[in-house]
Amino acid sequence: MQVNGFAYGLNNYYHTISSNDDKRNLENQQDEQKQDSNQNNEQTQMVNGVALDSKELQVLRELQDTDRNVKAHEAAHQAAGGGLTGPASFSYTRGPDNQMYAIAGEVPIRVQKGNTPEETIAIARQIIAAAMAPSDPSPQDYKVAANATKMEIEARAEAVKMKAEEADANNDKETKTSETDENNNTNEEYKSSIADVYKRNSMPESNPILSIAS
Repeated sequence: MQVNGFAYGLNNYYHTISSNDDKRNLENQQDEQKQDSNQNNEQTQMVNGVALDSKELQVLRELQDTDRNVKAHEAAHQAAGGGLTGPASFSYTRGPDNQMYAIAGEVPIRVQKGNTPEETIAIARQIIAAAMAPSDPSPQDYKVAANATKMEIEARAEAVKMKAEEADANNDKETKTSETDENNNTNEEYKSSIADVYKRNSMPESNPILSIAS
C-alpha cells in the first residue's frame, strides 16, 4: 500500500507537474497571442475605411508614390509641349484601400512639319523639350526626342538648300540685270554716234567770204 501509495503519489506528482507545465505553456501561448494581437493592432491602420496591416500599408505607400510620379511625369510633358500635346491618359490599379492609383500614363504629341523649314525646326525643338521635360524620361520619351531631332536636322538641311537656291537665283538675276545694262549702254552709245554722224552730214556748207582790196 505504501508502495502503491507512494507510486500513486509519485504518479500524481508527475501528473501535477505535467499539468502545471501544460497550463504554463497554455498561458505562455495566450500571452504570446495577446502580444501578437497587440502588435497587429498597433500595426493596423484605417485608411479610407479599410483596416490595413503593415504589409498592406507598405503596398499602399508604394502605389501612392507611383501615382504621384506618373502624374507628375505626364504633367511635365504637357507643360513643355503646350499646344502640341493632348490630354493625358492613365492606367490604374486598385490599392488595398479600394482606391484607384495610376501606375502608367501617356500624353499624345502632334508631330508635323511647318509651312517653312524654320517653322519645322521650332516645332521639332518643342517636341524635344516636351519629351525630355520629366526628370526621369522613359525609353519612349527618348525615342520621340530622337525622331524630333531627325526632323530638325532634315529641316535645317532643307533651309540651307533653299538659301543656296535663292542665292543662285539672285546671282542669275544680277547677272542678267548687268548684261541688260551693258546692252542698253551699248545701244545708247550706238544711237548717239549715229545721231552725231547724221547731224554732221545734214549741216549746209558755208560759202567763203572774199574781200577785195581797193
